[in-house]
Amino acid sequence: MNGIYLHIPFCKKRCIYCDFYSTVKGEETITQYVKALCNELSLRKDFLPSLNIDSVYIGGGTPSLLSPKQLETIFKTLTSIYFLNDNAEVTLEANPDDISGDFIRSIASTPVNRVSLGVQSFDDRMLKFLNRRHSSLQAIKAITLLAEKGLENISMDLIYSLPGQTLSQWEQDIDKALSLPIKHLSSYTLTYEEGTPLMRMLRNGNISEADEELSLTMYTLLMDKVANAGWEHYEISNFATPGYRAKHNSGYWKGMFYLGCGPSAHSYDGTSRTWNAKDIDRYITQNGDTRSLQEKEIITQTMRWDETVMVALRTKEGIDLTYFSNLFGNQGKDKLLHYASRDIQDGNLKIEGQRLHLTRKGLFVSDSVIVNLMRG
Repeated sequence: MNGIYLHIPFCKKRCIYCDFYSTVKGEETITQYVKALCNELSLRKDFLPSLNIDSVYIGGGTPSLLSPKQLETIFKTLTSIYFLNDNAEVTLEANPDDISGDFIRSIASTPVNRVSLGVQSFDDRMLKFLNRRHSSLQAIKAITLLAEKGLENISMDLIYSLPGQTLSQWEQDIDKALSLPIKHLSSYTLTYEEGTPLMRMLRNGNISEADEELSLTMYTLLMDKVANAGWEHYEISNFATPGYRAKHNSGYWKGMFYLGCGPSAHSYDGTSRTWNAKDIDRYITQNGDTRSLQEKEIITQTMRWDETVMVALRTKEGIDLTYFSNLFGNQGKDKLLHYASRDIQDGNLKIEGQRLHLTRKGLFVSDSVIVNLMRG
């Protein structure tokens, strides 16, 4: 697979938990940025081994802040250079309060066939705490409107383990999400990242982290409810109705080659990883020519081992032992199984056919299980 990620680093305001690279600069900067982004797409057209693309993901930031003309410009550039395969997945991240009839009409003329909404919660008090700019009612209306206008593939995000959040409140969030016409749900426990307002609030004693036992109970409740609804739990934090796994994210977990454009965006060509500096001003000044803005690391065999273990074990299928043998030899496979023996014995891992995967019990201690199998 080949994928393209386009970073749109603009927000009207910052959420307190977010550590993704973004800015609140205005329309003039956005216009200049789109021009530079299109130029980077052109300059780096030889990065991928093929111009045939299986997935495009436009993330941020808030890509739904782009005007119809700006979206048209990006896709005109993209499709003039690359060939989107017939079944290519093209995702646009959006904020619920940006969804309107005009917005939907503007993306209808583009290749976008999947929208990912950052809902995070259906509790207005929690949304206010997180500094989200939409309400629960706006989120519900946005999803309903997208579905009514014919967009079938809708994804949404939810966060749990919020300060003060009860199990009952979380259950209401899950139930509301599953009652809506969505095909995909990504759900994450709240993380406290360095440099965010959330971390400062924690260190100043203004808030307290959720109890670990409560967080595990919330995760259990989530797994049970989506399973009862007939959904597939295909990755630790991702759930989908049959046939609607996220192709782009699944590509990351399966070693897809991808080109990332925009400041902070990462790229991967199978042997190395490159990433652009987090500097929108230089990016615009250099019109998307990122050669002097990039850092690069060559992926060693040890790094490849660790990354293969880390991403594969997060998925429902786990590690393909035949593929692992092809990468690291039969001796490498034997070493992996030796590392895994204790967790197999403890019921955290299971071998089925040629696959080594986490059990339900193992999902709760996945981080430590993965570390046990890494050798870096």
